[in-house]
Amino acid sequence: MARIEPFRAWRPRPEKAELVASPPYDVLSSDEAREMAAENPLSFLHVVKPEIDLDPGIDLYSDAVYAKGAENLQRLKDDGVLIREERPALYLYRQRMGDHVQTGLVTGASIDEYEADLIKKHEHTRPKKEDDRTRHVEALDANTGPVFLTYRARHEIDALVERLTAADPTYDFTAPDGIQHVLWVIDEPSDVHALVAAFGDVPELYVADGHHRSAAATRVRAIRKDRNPDHTGEEPYNFFLSVIFPDDQMLIMDYNRVVKDTIGMDRRTFLTKLKEVFEIAPCSAQKPSAPKSFGMYLGGQWFRLQAKTGTFPAEDPVESLDVAILQNNLLSPVLGIGDPRSDENIDFVGGIRGLRELERRVDSGEWTVAFALYPTAIEQLFSVADAQTVMPPKSTWFEPKLRSGLIVRPLDD
Repeated sequence: MARIEPFRAWRPRPEKAELVASPPYDVLSSDEAREMAAENPLSFLHVVKPEIDLDPGIDLYSDAVYAKGAENLQRLKDDGVLIREERPALYLYRQRMGDHVQTGLVTGASIDEYEADLIKKHEHTRPKKEDDRTRHVEALDANTGPVFLTYRARHEIDALVERLTAADPTYDFTAPDGIQHVLWVIDEPSDVHALVAAFGDVPELYVADGHHRSAAATRVRAIRKDRNPDHTGEEPYNFFLSVIFPDDQMLIMDYNRVVKDTIGMDRRTFLTKLKEVFEIAPCSAQKPSAPKSFGMYLGGQWFRLQAKTGTFPAEDPVESLDVAILQNNLLSPVLGIGDPRSDENIDFVGGIRGLRELERRVDSGEWTVAFALYPTAIEQLFSVADAQTVMPPKSTWFEPKLRSGLIVRPLDD
């Protein structure tokens, strides 16, 4: 079962929602966030990236940064920009990006189920990032960034969501990037009960994006449980803010790679090495149209690389991923990139930026070669998580991104 928990959110007054809502903390650098929020004191970037209100040279993990985030959140409450829900509620959150539409349920997800692997993961986390999110939640006494969860779609939930979203929404605005955000407050007890019961029949949830936020939630729960002699398991810290989308509405885009240099190989030598494991042919600038096919931009020319049969274990849920094939057959053995998390010879470009961004980077001279990948499928994510293993780094790029600040889940009530 998937246990979901309604809660009394802090959320913006409807007329302030567009000003408050911000991109998530991890898609902008501090400088980009500082520029974006410079003329908007209500932007939630002041809460999720509070270093933008401090000296640019400050240590991003200093106590002052987390204290500033708490101060900025309290200011939005004190100024009446954020209001507290009168009774526990759930929320339906719809995003529209061009022709793509996805509608998810905003709720509290169970840490007990996360630890029991009923909420399944597909990525490793890094301690430093877990530390950061743990300290942020502790300082603010709230979940401010949702975890993106998914599940195998169910007709009864689809029908319930369709009925509830026929009402007028509480928020409806289009962000500067052209993505529409619509939100409904679901606080009628019978409707809340219907959603809770419907999700009670969902056997498992999957973390799509937000592994560090969900891992941090478990650490916060452990901290608070240890210092609460009357712990019952029902306290707000036993749940974490999430938005749950059905799998048939998920949009996973390509997550592409650029490499700085070919470690001394000239073009002919490099291509000769690649022909050992790939079929190679010049092509026009277009995204790969099928799995196991890659685009490569080198010296102003696009090539199509097709992985040769037998060069990867086709039945392995991890090693058969396109990102793994590229890593194991090219990036590591040919270019010496053993750990893409730390190697400075590689960078990653989300598919939302398009092939032109890959060309721009290579044509600038700073990077030598770019690789365009076919997107990972949601069923591949499920297969990896069901096998209790993990994907290679930077395997999935989900769009559209969830806005922060529309729903804040407090841990004090």
